[in-house]
Amino acid sequence: MIDGLLELARHRVEGGGGADALERRVERTSIAFEWGRLKAAGVTQEGGVNLRVLHRGRVGIAGTTNVGVGDAAAQHAAPLLERALASAELGEEVALVFPAPAKLPRLVTHVARAADASLERLIQIGQGLLERLAREGCQVNVAIEREVAETRVANTAGAQGTYRSTGVALSADLWRIAGDDVLAIGDALEGCDLPADDALDGVVRSITTRLDHALHIVAPPEGALPVVFTPTGLSAVLLPVTQGLSGKAVVQGISPLGNRVGEQVFHAGLSLTDDPLASGRTASRPLDDECVPSRVTCLVQGGVVQRFVYDLETAARAKTESTGHGQRGIFGKPVPAYTNIVLGETGNVKREAWNGLGGGLLRDITDGLLVDELIGVGQGNVIAGAFSHPVALAYRVERGEITGRVKDAAVAGNAYDLLKRIGGFGSDARWAGSRYAPSVLLEGVAVARR
Repeated sequence: MIDGLLELARHRVEGGGGADALERRVERTSIAFEWGRLKAAGVTQEGGVNLRVLHRGRVGIAGTTNVGVGDAAAQHAAPLLERALASAELGEEVALVFPAPAKLPRLVTHVARAADASLERLIQIGQGLLERLAREGCQVNVAIEREVAETRVANTAGAQGTYRSTGVALSADLWRIAGDDVLAIGDALEGCDLPADDALDGVVRSITTRLDHALHIVAPPEGALPVVFTPTGLSAVLLPVTQGLSGKAVVQGISPLGNRVGEQVFHAGLSLTDDPLASGRTASRPLDDECVPSRVTCLVQGGVVQRFVYDLETAARAKTESTGHGQRGIFGKPVPAYTNIVLGETGNVKREAWNGLGGGLLRDITDGLLVDELIGVGQGNVIAGAFSHPVALAYRVERGEITGRVKDAAVAGNAYDLLKRIGGFGSDARWAGSRYAPSVLLEGVAVARR
């Protein structure tokens, strides 16, 4: 549909403008086991087109889910263009430049085994995980979602790209209710292929190990203490930083990092990279949703801020170039968004070995905390760096050993300050959604009882 749509746009846009469009079709298979039984299984399909025009110097956006094929698609193109042009009449003025054709990186984003897996096969994977996690006195939930998609992006400058993708997301959580103590422990996998046996083994080990440590409840420590954040527990610390490294925040003037490129802001061992070319990841892609070829972007190296992520619009406002981070839905305008965030110790981010909870960072802690999950992450004035959250799942560490789970405790601090005082990186680097990170030991985190 978008080829004909862009051809119409070439003849309608005025003032030296142009247009770009994205078309995406997705088939989604979802399976859910609740309380140990198959609760739901089904397949849905969706698709749509997003059109952006630069008309008389202003940007207009329109989207539709009436994509159709052949003549059916053609009949929806003209009305969609009219809506985009009407939107431009009230749109913002932006000196937008659509990228020219460019060579795209070679990247595997579609795995036939995942795309062709039957509903029965997916149910079998879920059932097997359910049986392995079964434990007396506990309830287990498992969910699997498989997506098969095709994305096409093109613009009136002649740039274009099409790619197919697969994504399989698996999550499992175990609930134990004993009196007024409600314990929930979960883990998840995500990738372009069906989960391998060793990955499923890792989920089972992760959940059962944390459950075993959580059965004994101890009093939380208090004070400014060493705290180890696991790969899944790092969100409160990393969210302010990723928000501060967004070109949108820089353009708005709200990023604490906006004028600090080239400065040593964090611990010298810290690196942070966005990698849309990472093998086997669902967020990987050969080009972004604005026809900009994908490339690895180093954001922080050796604790020094290197650059920010931009889409075409924020790059134009900042008078720089897009970093290939444009992301768009069917009805909204593109925004800068990350793909695969990789966090690690400079020169050594690709470690992945099991060394117990905390990745070997607990041995030198006399009294502290291991944080696996917090409550309320993302609320408040995140970009300033300050956070204060109750723990959802955390363990007390005494004399280098986990002594039990803590309840009614909270941790607080400022991410920018704490990331200057990194005490070490664990040997347990892993993917948690679209983030690859090890456990991180931070010194002087405020821990309080609630």
